[in-house]
Amino acid sequence: MINVTKTYLPNIDKYKKYVDEIYENGWVTNNGPLVQKLEKRLAKYLGVKNIVLVANGTIAMEIAYRTLDIKGSAITTPFSFVATTSSLVTNNILPIFADIDKNSFNINPKNIEQLITPNTSAIVPVHVFGNACQVDTIETIAKEYNLKVIYDAAHAFNIEYKGKSILNYGDISTLSFHATKLFHTIEGGALVINDDTLVEKARYLINFGIENTESIPHLGTNGKMNEFEAAMGLCMLDELETIYEKRKNIYDFYKTELEGFVEFQELSENATQNHSYFPIIFENEAQLLKVQKSLNEDDIFPRRYFYPSLDTLHYIEPKQECKISRDISKRILCLPIYPELDDIVQKNIIKKIKALS
Repeated sequence: MINVTKTYLPNIDKYKKYVDEIYENGWVTNNGPLVQKLEKRLAKYLGVKNIVLVANGTIAMEIAYRTLDIKGSAITTPFSFVATTSSLVTNNILPIFADIDKNSFNINPKNIEQLITPNTSAIVPVHVFGNACQVDTIETIAKEYNLKVIYDAAHAFNIEYKGKSILNYGDISTLSFHATKLFHTIEGGALVINDDTLVEKARYLINFGIENTESIPHLGTNGKMNEFEAAMGLCMLDELETIYEKRKNIYDFYKTELEGFVEFQELSENATQNHSYFPIIFENEAQLLKVQKSLNEDDIFPRRYFYPSLDTLHYIEPKQECKISRDISKRILCLPIYPELDDIVQKNIIKKIKALS
């Protein structure tokens, strides 16, 4: 069965050496030496100042809101994974959806300003499929209205914008290190925090709000990354260049072969790409379903990602309609892309899409 992605597993002998180290020192969680080592290596690799590792990407979002004391409502995108929205709702923050740009698939800054009210405290954009948002425009709006900006950068690992890490924009950027991601720690995530004074607060929050054994100054949760996950991350870092190269080759072959048959996401001219996903847009939903059915018959399972548009979620009130997001979500399909994807399988995928487009 060929899924949209497949977990990359690095050299097992190297991983076992880290496991031996864990067994030797008996430290398996609570900010262990491998977590500390991974934080330092990632900060250097990504070109960021402060990084806090956590249990998963959803926890990263929730801790970001608590760290910045976000209240009331936040303007966000309806075209994202559900965790972008659900993490707001579970923290009693009302999501207000600003429709997306039909070409970039990112939140359209032109739609943000008209939605700002006295109740608005933050903007939560997403770098969709690693495609950089219009960060300069969003920053201008945030400063004018004194709003915090939290970027969901789950797909934007190692993306640079105008020569520096995209993670340095906004007040906090969050990352997901889930097993399906370009870089993973089995489960996991991180916060990139620009304000030095907020880093320790975030660390308290992921440890139940505990400052020390006799002081609990914050309402926290258990959001810590463990040592086995950190070990996986350290191994992954050593093999990233190989992963990038293989993904790029697959991405480029799709792009060349499918040009003229489907539409593609318009990519930021100011940013690099990490080739985490390969989304295509069909003329209509009926065509998408026809291609999907044909591929499924060959045990190939691309993903309707993102579908449905989050403004259709039943638990979001008041109801909001984002026409562009709804339209794109019905016509988008992410094709299988991972380092071990077989050439023959990829050619078969391309052949079927061409035949039915």
